[in-house]
Amino acid sequence: MEKNTKQREFRIRTNFQIRVPQVRVLDNDGNNLGVMNTREALKLAQEQSFDLVEINPRSTPPVCKIMDYGKFKYEEKKKAQVAKKNQQIQELKELTFRPNTDYNDLAHKLEQAKGFLADGNKVKFTIRFRGREIAHPDLGKDKLNWILQELSGLVTPSQIFLEGKIMNMTVTPIKK
Repeated sequence: MEKNTKQREFRIRTNFQIRVPQVRVLDNDGNNLGVMNTREALKLAQEQSFDLVEINPRSTPPVCKIMDYGKFKYEEKKKAQVAKKNQQIQELKELTFRPNTDYNDLAHKLEQAKGFLADGNKVKFTIRFRGREIAHPDLGKDKLNWILQELSGLVTPSQIFLEGKIMNMTVTPIKK
């Protein structure tokens, strides 16, 4: 039920859907024609073969504009498509290893991380401690610090968190 009221709230009223007795009218160029009866404004719009579109229903009296509504909707749709095309979605990529992972394997993970960062994604490095390995969190911290040192200049500095038996570090690429 709530969803329908939200949809109704944002729907633009045109022509005969405008039920108020008086409206403030703007012409196609944006010039103010003043306050007039809704029927007169609608008649004026039809004479110019345009639509009467309610722009600001909350003001007193509501503001309506004489325009080609079909063309307006088309242009809005195109603007939304361009905005969607140009937006950059940043994903979180996760690379997991253990504190005993050798540096050659870490170098491979580092190359993967550089590729993710080049694409503009965040990278989360996770070290999983098993059994008694948690007694030496400094080993994991050293590995994460080495990775951070290797990525210096590409990422913003990040903090290292230890949560239970998992140590995390999330890095974000520097925007150029």
